[in-house]
Amino acid sequence: MSDISKKERQILLVMRKVLANIIKDTTPDHRSMKHPLSDPTIQQIRECLGLISLRERELANDAGVQMEKPYFTDEKPTAEVVSFAPPGGKTQKEP
Repeated sequence: MSDISKKERQILLVMRKVLANIIKDTTPDHRSMKHPLSDPTIQQIRECLGLISLRERELANDAGVQMEKPYFTDEKPTAEVVSFAPPGGKTQKEP
């Protein structure tokens, strides 16, 4: 990965974190309260986060890196580890 793409990934990461913190800081405690940001501003923040996500995926694809997908801790893994006994059914002892 080049220095330019590393720097771009770093910029995108910081921008995403800043936007997420703005959302956390301005979200009212209760749904009944009016949000301090206007609807167009909220929509623009959503669009920015979407563009950031899209560019991060493009950079990861160009670098040959698979993007991590969020998962639940109780979610069943897609792969299972299976151990096989050697032929003859005897297990080897470690030295």
